[in-house]
Amino acid sequence: MMADKKKPLATLGITGALLASIITYEGYTSKPVIPTKGDVPTIGHGTTVYPNGQRVKMTDKAITRQQAKAYLTDYVNKDAQKFAASIPNAKLSQAEYDVYLDWTYQYGLGAWNKSSIKANLVKGDYVQACKSLLKYKFVAGRDCSIRSNNCYGVYTRQLNRYEKCMGANS
Repeated sequence: MMADKKKPLATLGITGALLASIITYEGYTSKPVIPTKGDVPTIGHGTTVYPNGQRVKMTDKAITRQQAKAYLTDYVNKDAQKFAASIPNAKLSQAEYDVYLDWTYQYGLGAWNKSSIKANLVKGDYVQACKSLLKYKFVAGRDCSIRSNNCYGVYTRQLNRYEKCMGANS
């Protein structure tokens, strides 16, 4: 695969492909659920905080798929601004941008800011940033690269991100 052209972050935007990927991996729940033991309640496509800033509670009313997509879009747009501000001098391809925004949606901007992925991007080491994606394969102390730990989807999502990222850097 030919590497995508890298551009300043201000020229990149949220794509339908990014939203579709998140929707596929996160799935949809009309009512609040706790996706993994010890986690916070989510609704829709993994929404933990509504656009008005209120946290999802287990007692909240059900939502439609349309509402779920609107909440997702709002959240990703807010994340995109903070993400771009966290690595202001980086240039990314659209594929990398999508991969890293998908990652921040799953793990959060707090984890992003402490991650080796971000540290490598700041240094301009794009390939090592891709490789760092593979470090994030644990949920609630379980290694999700081991199928019997019942979280293998977390690992396959990381593998998918890694392949897209490396493809953009080959």
